[in-house]
Amino acid sequence: MAGTYGFGIIGTGSIAKVHAAAVTSLKNARLTACYDLSGERSDAFASEYGIKSYHDIDSFLADPDVDIVTVTTPSGAHLEPALAAIKARKKAVIIEKPIEITTERCDQLINAAKDNGVMLSCVFQSRFHDAPRLVRKAIDEGRFGRITLIDAQIKWFRTQAYYDDISWHGTWKMDGGGALMNQGIHAIDLLRWFGGDVVDVSSRTATLAHERIEVEDTAGAVLSFSNGAIGIIEGSTAAYPGFLKRIEICGSEGSAIIEEESLKFWQFKDERPEDAMIREKYSDFTSTGGGAADPKAIGAHGHARVFADVMDALDTGREPEITGTEARKAVELIEAVYRSSREGKTVKL
Repeated sequence: MAGTYGFGIIGTGSIAKVHAAAVTSLKNARLTACYDLSGERSDAFASEYGIKSYHDIDSFLADPDVDIVTVTTPSGAHLEPALAAIKARKKAVIIEKPIEITTERCDQLINAAKDNGVMLSCVFQSRFHDAPRLVRKAIDEGRFGRITLIDAQIKWFRTQAYYDDISWHGTWKMDGGGALMNQGIHAIDLLRWFGGDVVDVSSRTATLAHERIEVEDTAGAVLSFSNGAIGIIEGSTAAYPGFLKRIEICGSEGSAIIEEESLKFWQFKDERPEDAMIREKYSDFTSTGGGAADPKAIGAHGHARVFADVMDALDTGREPEITGTEARKAVELIEAVYRSSREGKTVKL
């Protein structure tokens, strides 16, 4: 029988509002508390949502009404609060993407969750949108035949003010990278989910259109998948005016193109009755701006599906769809892209 779970949020920046909206949209979830290093920010957030505010993390984690913790701190500050929540043996810890900014830090979280019997998940909400799930189902059914090419395009735009106004934006310490680790990771996660294991990567990264940032605003990479397919990643925060993320998958018997939540192309040699309906329903599927030009232009519905999956996993005793180990894979690939560009050679995974 489904239980009701109390959610507490660590970090009350802009993405915390998306988490709050997702929680309050679910009938078996309730938002109960928040904690932030800034007591003033925590109090303001709590007042807005009618929940408890905590000024120290130990008191927050001791709250018996907090069953599930979501972590929305800057990417490079996920580890410490998430480890604290894990060691407090909360039922589940859900971390905003990326789960952490290096595989070594990811492994600390994965191992701690295993040792403490805590469910660990990460917000890769794109996996829960209808179009990617239809593509994954077609892959599992072999409808693409021999998969030959898989491309991920994240041609987004961020102003200089985006980096200047928040001091940790564009830093290795807190962002862990630029156009790929921060903005492109959702598309890269889908690329891995569709294509499977990556054997090697060759890449180039650059900072071309922004000042006073440490990380890349433009990147390109060529991948070899273990199934023989070739992959391409193009990522940027310097592509005005910003375009929806796009995934193209081509095979010997079919091809599909995803643009955010829409299916812009869907065709197979073995046409089925449902294919016409899929094309009609999803060719221009209603969605938000996807964050292409405005980081706040995302909906909460994908997050709600991630949270619902974790609660169902708790109720049924299964693993969540996105485990810590799954979330680590995109970080591992992006690390390899950075290393390849830095060393000027192909990197094997």
